[in-house]
Amino acid sequence: MTGGLSPKQKAQLIVQAAQDKKAEDVIALDVRGISSFADTFLIATGNSDRHVRSIVDGIEAALLEHGERPIGVEGREEGRWVLIDLNDAIVHVFQREAREHYGLERLWGDAPELEIGTAGPGVARSGAS
Repeated sequence: MTGGLSPKQKAQLIVQAAQDKKAEDVIALDVRGISSFADTFLIATGNSDRHVRSIVDGIEAALLEHGERPIGVEGREEGRWVLIDLNDAIVHVFQREAREHYGLERLWGDAPELEIGTAGPGVARSGAS
């Protein structure tokens, strides 16, 4: 189910893919030692249901290029809050109102934010220029 990306490379790839689709307020939280079900939470915001789905599609395409397949994707149809389960990483793509309502950053307030740049040469996307 998973490819050969390190957790940091996977997080960088997800952040870059989300930014490529104009996601806003993209953050990565290190939840190791806090969560029993994932190492990293990635959270992003889209402006509409269509935008959220576009961000999710971009993230999935980037991951598939590197042999990473989600265990599951929930909420795609509604497009208000889409969750991508990658086992060691959980990606949440929200519309702004849903992100503010659920406040995952507050729930996981003890988790440090990861310093994530954009995808480097080690995880360059094949379609990237």
